[in-house]
Parts: sequence; C-alpha cells; structure tokens
Amino acid sequence: MTRNPTPEPVAFEPEFVDGLKAIFEDRITFNRVLGLTITQLHPERVEGRITMKKDLVGHFLHERMHGGAMAAGLDAMGGLACMAAIGARHMDEPPLARLHRFSKLGTIDLRIDYLRPAVGEHFELRAEVLRLGSRVASTRMEFLGADGKLLCTGAAAYIVS
Repeated sequence: MTRNPTPEPVAFEPEFVDGLKAIFEDRITFNRVLGLTITQLHPERVEGRITMKKDLVGHFLHERMHGGAMAAGLDAMGGLACMAAIGARHMDEPPLARLHRFSKLGTIDLRIDYLRPAVGEHFELRAEVLRLGSRVASTRMEFLGADGKLLCTGAAAYIVS
C-alpha cells in the first residue's frame, strides 16, 4: 500500500497556455523588451529563452549581457513558474478564470548568484516552484548558455494572494 501516491500529471488546455503566453510575452511590456519567450510550460517546471540583442549588452567590449537583464529574466521566469503552479492547483476552474488569479502576483524577495559571463546568441532559462503556499511561493531559477553551461542561478519569493 502506497502512502503518498504520485499525483497524475496535469496537462494545461491550449486556451490556458495561449492566454498565459499572451500575458507573459505580450502584455508584460518589460518581457518584450528582454525578448523573453516561453518554450515549455508545465505545472512543475517552466522554460524560456532570450535571444541576445544590443539593447541587453552590459559590457560593450565583451558583448556580455547586463546582469540586470539576467536578473530580470530569472525574476520573470520565477513568476511564470508561480503562474503555472497556481493554474495547476485550480484545474477545477475554467482556463479564463485561472488566468485572472495572477493579478496579485509580485516579487517580495530575489537573490541572484552570477557564475559566468553571459556571452552568446541566445540563453535558456528554467524555473520551478519549491513551495506554493496560500500567500507566498518560493522558487528556484537557472540561466544557461546555449551550450547548457549554468551562467547564474536565482531564488525568489512571490506574493500569490
């Protein structure tokens, strides 16, 4: 007898995925400035991508990405992970109702550890929720080069209610 059965994986409806992408990629203007796009959206993990552009350069001699752009990308991905986890928690609601649950989401704490310079044509970002409480969520994020090398990590807390 299993005490803690593994929960069945949740699959988001196309309407929810499209709505969340519209919010994240289009309606959050700063994500557009970063060029941040969603590549994977699952309840337990989200992934995104930033294509390097001149507006993101922090050191003109080395063409490396500005640390603030890296931090902003990780912060956005942590928030997206919270959105996915909240969406999965309320699968009993219609997709549009779940999309309205994100209006109070906001960062309350953010820590970034820079490990290597971000030089390249594009970057991959990943985030997962470690704990989703009724008021606060804790997340872990990673910023990787196109070759898969870890460039920086992040941890954050978000208000979710």
